[in-house]
Amino acid sequence: MEKIVIVGAGPAGISAALYAARGNMNPLVIDYGIGALEKAEKIENYYGLESPLSGRELYERGLKQARNLGVRILHAQVLGVGGFDTFEVQTTEGNFEAESVILATGGKRSTPPIPGIRELEGRGVSYCAVCDAFFYKGKEVAVLGHSDFALHEAEELVNLASGVTIYTDGMEPEFSREHPIAVNTMKIQAIEGESHVEGIRLQSDMMIQEDGQEQASFMPADGVFVALGTAGSSEIARQMGAELNEKGHIKVNEKMESTIPGLFAAGDCTGGLLQVAKAVYEGCQAGISAIQYVRKRNQAS
Repeated sequence: MEKIVIVGAGPAGISAALYAARGNMNPLVIDYGIGALEKAEKIENYYGLESPLSGRELYERGLKQARNLGVRILHAQVLGVGGFDTFEVQTTEGNFEAESVILATGGKRSTPPIPGIRELEGRGVSYCAVCDAFFYKGKEVAVLGHSDFALHEAEELVNLASGVTIYTDGMEPEFSREHPIAVNTMKIQAIEGESHVEGIRLQSDMMIQEDGQEQASFMPADGVFVALGTAGSSEIARQMGAELNEKGHIKVNEKMESTIPGLFAAGDCTGGLLQVAKAVYEGCQAGISAIQYVRKRNQAS
């Protein structure tokens, strides 16, 4: 069993790893790419930089620094985290049991600009299959996404729903393994319904009306689960039952501990100032707090 698993390898995740490594915790960092830091063309307001660095340069220096300290870094996509007393981190490269988990994968992703999604949130539009699958027992549901995260969410639903279809909204599927779940790759025109989701309207290249306008195809569905891209920290925390604030960020205390013991969060996923300096501080605090948590837990056992 791992003592500490850190999800994310940006400033918050690597800072947590550096402290955990120096605390003799031998942390495992799961990294799936640079994330929002790649958008930073020039960073010059961070302590110790003699000259400006790009976000990618800072990211790569962080990885090298961690590896030099003996930190293990696994390139994989995290699909979800289960458990309570101990955790199971589910990834595309296998599952890892851990005593403590630090979420540091950046901020909450924006909702896709598909008409009907925001209007029907909580009325058939969901962002967590683990949380809401039970409400769709015997019903037809859709999962919006094109990667392993969407596949993972769909697999949470197949044992309860009468039918599950993954809609990629025109994106090419990027699943790492074979599966029997239906996939529709057409572009989505809208999520429709009055008081509750009733279905998905798709753009059709096959049917053209007399006025030259595209005719959309309507696919009935009782629920739509949004699972675009990869699972972010907020999505993982929501799946686990951790409390989020009104803006969808992970709620933490001064020790960066979430409402689930042993689950910590740091960086953009906790909201507030979206700066490298803030992420580094929170990563440091999360790393120290996770060390203390694991040591106390082991002393009690």
